Amino acid sequence: MAATIKDVARACGVHVSTVSRTFSAPHLVNPATRSRVLATADDLGYRPNRAARALTTGRTFNMGLVVADIANPFFPPLIKAAQAQARGRDYHVFVADTDEDPRVEEELIRTFTKQVDGVLLCSPRLSNRMIERLAEDVPFVVVNRRIKGMPAVLMNVAQGAKHALEHLTGLGHRRIALVSGPIGSWTSNEMQGVAAEAPGLDLIFFGPNQPTEAGGLAVAADVAACGATAVLAYNDLVALGLIEGLSAMEIGVPDQVSVIGFDDILPGRLNRPKLTTVAMPAAAAGRMAVDLLLQSGGEGATVTLDTALIVRESTGRAQ
Repeated sequence: MAATIKDVARACGVHVSTVSRTFSAPHLVNPATRSRVLATADDLGYRPNRAARALTTGRTFNMGLVVADIANPFFPPLIKAAQAQARGRDYHVFVADTDEDPRVEEELIRTFTKQVDGVLLCSPRLSNRMIERLAEDVPFVVVNRRIKGMPAVLMNVAQGAKHALEHLTGLGHRRIALVSGPIGSWTSNEMQGVAAEAPGLDLIFFGPNQPTEAGGLAVAADVAACGATAVLAYNDLVALGLIEGLSAMEIGVPDQVSVIGFDDILPGRLNRPKLTTVAMPAAAAGRMAVDLLLQSGGEGATVTLDTALIVRESTGRAQ
């Protein structure tokens, strides 16, 4: 016969409730006791019945994680970190990709509503009003969007943009192009807000744009024609597409135009020139989003994570 929770408790010399908490809320169990219970359960071949637990607790022990584009190298570290953090709390994570489409995003969230205990919404494309409406049916934690009264994990884009612009102005750049992302992007708004307050700059704004390499490639000719000596791009993919487009027009980076991205994805480190970028703490954001969703009293809490400028080869002195 299959081992039961009572068998595990008897073998460990603990109460049945301790075994139950080990699987349902492991953070509430003494680490030594937790390790002993898990080892005993493994030896006996005990596996908790998730369906039965859901009926008794009213929880599914599942959470949804919705990302804007799973093909973007920025998201996999966030996804893996969130999954690992959730697994440690005995939760499963259902991952969904909206393909940058707000209609798909809304459809996926509505599908998740009855199947999960909450949703991590990463770089959403829906309006704040729609997200607030959907949050009436399922708890949310939003990553990189500030919505009043809703738990959020924010990566400090303003801090990163400020450091990026200071780096460019320190190199003598004054005419700077800002290449933004999709319509309604919180990241784009943060970048533009910082740039608009920077003194002594001649700024040119281009957007909205696809947040992809193709988006950067498409805007390259306009950037070249505007006479900017430096560019701050929405993300690394846009920056890499822009460098590709400038190179095709025989405009050198950084000899003629300096380029900075956001995210610090692997392709940026492998590119030639290696991309100067603002590193975004994607993995830390994934872990923190899970914690905010599961912790009691997390409603409305906001956590802001630091970003960091990484100077590589795609920026140089203004000519």
